[in-house]
Amino acid sequence: MNKIYTALTKQVNGWWIGWIEEVPGVNCQEKTHEQLLETLKITLKEALELNRQDALTALGTDFHEEQIAI
Repeated sequence: MNKIYTALTKQVNGWWIGWIEEVPGVNCQEKTHEQLLETLKITLKEALELNRQDALTALGTDFHEEQIAI
């Protein structure tokens, strides 16, 4: 399932900076806009996987996994 996230980007002093609006802490800085978007994707994937692993570790066993839509 593909999910869509919002990248907020801006050029400041020759650098591109960006954040993923929906996920606190996912922000990056690169020299080009293209590099920034790629780095944001990588960082977002890593953050989501880390959050998933943290949740699974905290739950242990015997839990329900359910999808929700908002």
